[in-house]
Amino acid sequence: MTSGPTQEAIDPVRYIANRSSGKQGHAIASALAKFGADTTLVTGPTQEPDPTGVNVIHVETAEQMLEACKTSLPADIAVCAAAVSDWRIRKKSKGKIKKKGDTLSLSLKKNPDILKTLAKKGNGRPRLVIGFAAETSDVISKASPKRIEKNCDWILGNDVSMGSNTFGGNQNRVHFINNDGTESWPEMSKKNVAYELVKRIADHFQSLAEKK
Repeated sequence: MTSGPTQEAIDPVRYIANRSSGKQGHAIASALAKFGADTTLVTGPTQEPDPTGVNVIHVETAEQMLEACKTSLPADIAVCAAAVSDWRIRKKSKGKIKKKGDTLSLSLKKNPDILKTLAKKGNGRPRLVIGFAAETSDVISKASPKRIEKNCDWILGNDVSMGSNTFGGNQNRVHFINNDGTESWPEMSKKNVAYELVKRIADHFQSLAEKK
């Protein structure tokens, strides 16, 4: 389970980050543990307390998060709810960057795609890989191709446009997307989203067991 933002250092006092609070990811990790799953939470910096009964690994950067996820394998389920920074500084400054002139240019380098990496076919891929797609418009039409592109089994698209209380708030409205289609869930608390998702996970594995 991944949660929270990542922080990519620019210099010793500044970093690139985002508005993720970690509330949704932490709620899912807590729900998984309550359902009886042996759960490891890899989380970026948040104000959220560590969930009870969960093994928690604290990281800062995307590269650290990916490494922690790899060392936590094998696993039956991977849920990637963290809002990982897409970019990091190509070469961070060893000292604080001083204000000179009216503009500043930063050279950025793409971060690893944690969801896509974990979902890659081959030995060690979890049996069920679930991602989140935060979008500011056309959520379903943008989240659906991401599921295919990243090779994950399920993806939950959620609207984080300005005016939404998703980032930092306690409510969420998600669109559950899998190979069978799309379900638009009503707005509910992040704890209830977590419960509904984990119940869906439990039902999925129960169905697989019954087919054997």
